[in-house]
Amino acid sequence: MTGRRRTRTTSPVHPRPARTRLLSAAALAACASVAVGCGVVPGVMGGSGDDTIKVMTWAPQDTAATNKPGMPAMAQAYARWVNAHGGIKGHKLDVLTCNDHNDTVGAAQCARRAAKENVVAVVGSYSQHGRSFLAPLEAAGIPYIGGYGVTDDEFTSPLSYPVNGGAPALLAGLGEQLGKKCGPVSLIRPDTVAGDQLPVLLDAGLKREHHPAAADQRAAEDATEYAGQAKQALDRATANPQSTGCVVTALGDRTDTFMDSFRRSRTDYRKVGTGTVLGSIDQSRIDASGGKSGPYEGAYVTGWYPVASDPLWDPMRKVIKEQAFGDNRIDPADAGVQTTWIAYNVFKKVVEALGGDVTSNAIRQTLDNGLKVTTDGLTPPLSWRFEDLIAAVDFPRLVNANVTFQVVRGGQLVSALDGFQDESKTLESADQH
Repeated sequence: MTGRRRTRTTSPVHPRPARTRLLSAAALAACASVAVGCGVVPGVMGGSGDDTIKVMTWAPQDTAATNKPGMPAMAQAYARWVNAHGGIKGHKLDVLTCNDHNDTVGAAQCARRAAKENVVAVVGSYSQHGRSFLAPLEAAGIPYIGGYGVTDDEFTSPLSYPVNGGAPALLAGLGEQLGKKCGPVSLIRPDTVAGDQLPVLLDAGLKREHHPAAADQRAAEDATEYAGQAKQALDRATANPQSTGCVVTALGDRTDTFMDSFRRSRTDYRKVGTGTVLGSIDQSRIDASGGKSGPYEGAYVTGWYPVASDPLWDPMRKVIKEQAFGDNRIDPADAGVQTTWIAYNVFKKVVEALGGDVTSNAIRQTLDNGLKVTTDGLTPPLSWRFEDLIAAVDFPRLVNANVTFQVVRGGQLVSALDGFQDESKTLESADQH
């Protein structure tokens, strides 16, 4: 513990069902209100004219904690590419961006600006403050398509349309992956409300493999070193000479900082395993930390999508080369950039499926009525009908619980197991913790 007081900006993992029903009721009540209108006035585009579709993408930038500048940069590159090729059904795409500054006030301000600017959707965004931004979006009837999934609120709001399983699927999948490989497991995670859900999810995956729960070690997400946490985790991992323990870190941008402390500390210990999730690590970080001679070698990694070297990402790389060559904010191996690419392709297909005007209400109705969207193999086909939702009470909006198992081998992030692994059953069991 850091001793600092934490302000609860997102809801805890439990309980969920009652709040979900209240949230759904609030959204339906808002939709019934003529004053609210659930989005833009029918027949009016979200933009400066009938030929323009206006959307928004937000993410934290230039903060002391996790930053995702590549997400709004990718969104703008996507808009330039779409507009250079005739727009979407002839409509120009206008992407507004916003910095949520990693705080509740900033997240709410971004959402209120989206409503004021009359956007038809918020697409491919990242924020740790789900409750702060979802309430204004719900009041305005603006759908939230393809968020990063860092908070559980994104999997409860009826106006949220996630494209991946977020932190829940990643941690559950990592637990299942490590349960087959490791002795005692220690989890180093942020001392934040968003971080509070991570132990429950990791433990659900471990339990599926009949493995004991992980030791939960909180850490400040903006610390400059983690020597104390590293030593504590190493002590536990090596306490039993008959088993090899594993240390899991899920600190976002501060994962490199922890691994530097871990590398310095573990010279006094026998070898232990490591594990993390996409978003806390990617190929560029592995390269920067020394590749096969760096601290990530041998690490078990869980992701949402195929590895970054997979040819399925070639269309995204082509767009980045064409529209953002030299923009070092956009790393094609970054999970945020990848999520933004997928979210905008989903949005494009929704607009192409509309029979009339592009409004927030029309987009929501099309998604709710069962439009099935393919992502060219980057995810399974996506659909947000009631019958497509998995039976996890805590995450009623989750439709894609698939993850990929990866490992760092020879300094490269490669597939540890072919294809997607479905974590639906693991997440359903997490409700019972």
